[in-house]
Amino acid sequence: RPARIEQSSRGKRGTVEPWVPALYAAMYESIAAHIRFGLNVVTDVGHHDDYATPSGILYDCARRLAGLPVFFVGVRCPAGVVWERRRKTWLKGKEIPRDAPPPDPVHQWERAVHDPGIYDLEVDTSLLKPEECGRVIREHLERGPEPTAFRRLAAMERSYGGACGG
Repeated sequence: RPARIEQSSRGKRGTVEPWVPALYAAMYESIAAHIRFGLNVVTDVGHHDDYATPSGILYDCARRLAGLPVFFVGVRCPAGVVWERRRKTWLKGKEIPRDAPPPDPVHQWERAVHDPGIYDLEVDTSLLKPEECGRVIREHLERGPEPTAFRRLAAMERSYGGACGG
């Protein structure tokens, strides 16, 4: 979760945060290995670098996928729609006024996960149903254009300084 979002009641943030770059690196090394074996991989993950010590996680992940046929899809949804969905699912049964605006953490997450906003394709789940998003993504994979987002992000890593070795 972005650093500006309050620490959980369990107080684990300080002990978990240093491991985040290595966990992402391991996951992306695994994704790259699967792709090299000719397997299709779909990964649904929120990237952000809004930690006490930013480490260029997304740029490092992109570097780990360099030269592989990968598409980076930005999944958008306005904070108000996200908040309404959360109220109906995760927060169901809690007494939250219907007109309560999205709290700051919802806005902070949306900003953090879309920085720097470089994608091969974007879909908006407030406008399209999941099946429609899948169709748009499939059509993009079949018809192109060729992916460039991760290559551009990997190039940005050099100016950032990188996250973790490997």
